[in-house]
Amino acid sequence: MDINYLQSFITVVEAGSFAEAGRRLDLTSAAVAARIKALEDDMGVELVRRSGRSVKPTASGMRIIESTRSVVRQIRDMRAMAMDRSNQGELRLGCFASALTNILPPILKRLYDIYPETSVFVTPGASIELCRKVAAGELDAAIVVEPQFAVAKHCVWQKFMEEPLVVIAPAHMLGRDAHDVLSSEPFLRYDRSVYGGQLADRYLRDHDLHPRQRLEINSLSSIAVMVHEGLGVSLLPDWSTMWQSLEIIQIPLPGRTLVRRNGLVWNQHGHQAKLAACIHEQARVVFGTGS
Repeated sequence: MDINYLQSFITVVEAGSFAEAGRRLDLTSAAVAARIKALEDDMGVELVRRSGRSVKPTASGMRIIESTRSVVRQIRDMRAMAMDRSNQGELRLGCFASALTNILPPILKRLYDIYPETSVFVTPGASIELCRKVAAGELDAAIVVEPQFAVAKHCVWQKFMEEPLVVIAPAHMLGRDAHDVLSSEPFLRYDRSVYGGQLADRYLRDHDLHPRQRLEINSLSSIAVMVHEGLGVSLLPDWSTMWQSLEIIQIPLPGRTLVRRNGLVWNQHGHQAKLAACIHEQARVVFGTGS
C-alpha cells in the first residue's frame, strides 16, 4: 500500500474536495481521485463519497482515518530512523500560512546548524487547527499566532516575536497622518476571521475610524502588493521584512498600538519535546526575544 495514496486520502478528508486536496498536494484533482480509487480497490470498500463539489468520508472512511494518520506518521519515522541510527524520527511541525516565507526559514536554518540530520515534515494551516493537531498528537509542534484559548494541559505555548499594527500606504503618501489615511483612502482589510484582522478591526473601532473598504482578504503578501499597485491602504501586523522590495511605506500609529504575538505550541511530554524546545529557543534568538 503506497504511503502517498494514504496521505492523499487524509488530505481529501481534511480538505473536503479533490480540487483543494490537489492544490495542497501539488497534483491535479483527477490524479487525487485516481489515488483514492486505487486505495478503495485495494481495501475493497468505498472511503469517500462525492456530494456536489465536496467530498465526504463514508462510514468506512471515518473508521480508518485516525489509524491512517498513525500509519503515515510511523512510516515517516521509520524512514528517518533507518537513515540514521541516532535519529529519533521525523519532527512533524505545523506553521500558519503567512509565516512560511519569513518566519520559518531562518528558524530552520539555525535548527539545521545544530542538528544537521534532523528530518522535518511541515504542515501549513490555520493557527486554531494547528493547535488542535498538536493537542491530538498529529503534530509535534506548530508555529502559530497566540491562541485566544487555553491550550491542552500537556501542551505549552510560548511567544518568540511581536508584530505591532502599522498602516501601510503607497510611497507618495509619505508624511501623512495615519488616521487621516485610514479615514480617507480606499481600505484593503485584513480578513477578520483571523486574529491579525481582528486586531486591526478592534483598533479601528476603538478609535472610531470608519474606512472606505475596497476588499477583504486573508493574505498579508497580497495586500502589500495591492498597496504597491496603488489600490489602497491597509492596517496590518508589521511585516516590513517582506515589503522591502515594494514601493510602500509604513505610517506609525499614534501612541501605543495593538500587537500580534507569534510563538510555538508543542507537546511538552512528546518524544520530540526536546527538539521542539530547541526550535523555540532558536526562534527567540532570531527574532530578538532571547540572547
